[in-house]
Amino acid sequence: MSGQLPYDPAAEGAETSFEARMAYGDYLHLDEILGAQKPLTRAHDEMLFIVQHQVSELWMRLAIHEIDAARRAVAGGAVQPAFKMLSRVARIFEQLNNAWDVLRTMTPSEYTRFRGELGQSSGLQSWQYRQIEFMVGNRNRAMLRPHVHRPDVLALLEGELLRPSLYDEALRFLSRNGVAVPRASLERDLSSAYEMSDGVVAAWRIVYEAPETHWPLYELAEKLVDFEDYSRRWRFNHVPTVERVIGFRRGTGGTSGVSYLKRMLEVELFPELWRVRTIL
Repeated sequence: MSGQLPYDPAAEGAETSFEARMAYGDYLHLDEILGAQKPLTRAHDEMLFIVQHQVSELWMRLAIHEIDAARRAVAGGAVQPAFKMLSRVARIFEQLNNAWDVLRTMTPSEYTRFRGELGQSSGLQSWQYRQIEFMVGNRNRAMLRPHVHRPDVLALLEGELLRPSLYDEALRFLSRNGVAVPRASLERDLSSAYEMSDGVVAAWRIVYEAPETHWPLYELAEKLVDFEDYSRRWRFNHVPTVERVIGFRRGTGGTSGVSYLKRMLEVELFPELWRVRTIL
């Protein structure tokens, strides 16, 4: 023992009395958050499963906040703040991706001890992830069906389909800044799936061939690519995680499991920004 007295944070002015003040846990509502883990079995690993998915939903909550602000900023022509927000969203998906490493520590035998209690609940039913998809441009009305039982969520998602996506706003910003964008892409049915356009590829080619002339457009394009790159990695790592834990069994929500997830790897959010790289 060194003989030193125990450290007392109050000696340096730290507040230690909170009977009538807001404390750390009060501000963060930690009682509600830490009380939300309610395993249905006595299986040790069910807590891991619950926490991993709850944390992922919290990160998605922040992603929605940032994507919405970035979309509004691009619509208003203030792309510099949007760059910061989109960089943050990319890092959020990096955190989501890292979470798979923790879930992979659960073995198939450990998962089977509580899997039956999940019923038909599945990540397919994450309305926040669906909202993110709709916000950035991956729109499929069939994906509304898992949310019909929640009129409030259904209304939110249907409302999202009436708004221009982040990519729609990016194309409008491209057009407003002197780069010709096909009218069909600018005036499309917002609620339908986006269709790749050779004319939009040509528009982005103008930007990429002279970035010094179109720097805000060039940087916006790269921020979008950064985000999609990280989101693709997240979807890609979902596949081996599921395969490692359940093999090729069907998912709890009724999907084909790994096969379904592999099909989702083919989704492109900003297709022309990937195609343009081939023709430069």
